[in-house]
Amino acid sequence: MKPVYVDNNATSAVAPEVFEAMRPFLTEEYGNPSSMHTFGGKIHRNIESARAAVADLLGANDPSEIIFTSCGTESDNTAIFSTIRSNPEKKHIITTKVEHPAILNVCSFLESVGFKITYLDVDNTGMLDLNELQSAIDHNTALITVMHANNETGVVFPIEEIAEIARTRGVVFHTDAVQSVGKIPFALNKLPVDLLSLSGHKLHAPKGVAALFVRKGTKFSPYMIGGHQEHGRRGGTENVASIVGLGVACQLAKKNINDENTRVRKLRDKLEEAILKKIPNVRVNGTTESRLPNTSNVGFEFIEGESILLKLDEKGICASSGSACTSGSLMPSHVLRSMGVPFTYIQGSIRFSLSCYNTEEEINYIIENLPPIIERLRLISPYGKEGKK
Repeated sequence: MKPVYVDNNATSAVAPEVFEAMRPFLTEEYGNPSSMHTFGGKIHRNIESARAAVADLLGANDPSEIIFTSCGTESDNTAIFSTIRSNPEKKHIITTKVEHPAILNVCSFLESVGFKITYLDVDNTGMLDLNELQSAIDHNTALITVMHANNETGVVFPIEEIAEIARTRGVVFHTDAVQSVGKIPFALNKLPVDLLSLSGHKLHAPKGVAALFVRKGTKFSPYMIGGHQEHGRRGGTENVASIVGLGVACQLAKKNINDENTRVRKLRDKLEEAILKKIPNVRVNGTTESRLPNTSNVGFEFIEGESILLKLDEKGICASSGSACTSGSLMPSHVLRSMGVPFTYIQGSIRFSLSCYNTEEEINYIIENLPPIIERLRLISPYGKEGKK
């Protein structure tokens, strides 16, 4: 049976068009783009075409503002380390308690070597208090790094307002937009974001390729030091096939963004509404007002999320309990804990994340199979059907 895949925030299928565009660069078009000969030179032109496609999806003014990297984590790390190296006199970074580990673990390391890190709170809907952000900025602040959309809940932060606050206060602003690029329209030519991270495998390109937007005029210090590639901003021979694939994926994302925000959103809402109607003791984690169109994080009280996932997997349904980068951790979700979600719901929280490849038939299949799974698991739970030992 073909899996019903609703774990697209973890990774997405490579689009057929992307695969076909990559194929020649894995076979006959294998030259090094840095070579002097024509065979390599024409490959360099394909990289530049992909760069233009990424810039176009983001609404950036200039393709040269795009640097290709290996993954979202590298883009995030580059943004942080570049900023602190470029502003060595400043030792303060502002972020949030609900960031991806690619941000939080770097900040934890920097704390250990003398940096001051301010971790902004979120409320019970997962939203920030911009007054807290304003108050946290001081003369020593080098960087504000706040994600655009949360990978676990889909909650979308107001980066327009955050970017304007940062610009007004003269602070560099970076946003991890790994989950939102391709799902929400961007216009970086109007939005004063200095640095932005995206990752290919979240928008139907392959794993192992990503990008970092660096606005012209932003001080930049390379993180990967080597040759002259990426105009001297990121050393290492280019992953040509995957870069070409990312370019095509960005073209497809721009073409399909309306589908993401209409049909995919309706499928997400249909699934969520059916769960709330058919299953008792359930809650949606995070605001439903400002959220990615494909993401639903649902807490089922009195049972373990891992048990739900195992039973769904037996039915060929692939979902997750949160970030793939924290899979295997015994700690409850740091995102849901920061939101103050009751522990009895945190343990039973599941993330469903859809894509343009999901169908109504698949959603109906989940709706048919999930309620009896929850009912059976609650009957054998140590807390019992009514949530009591």
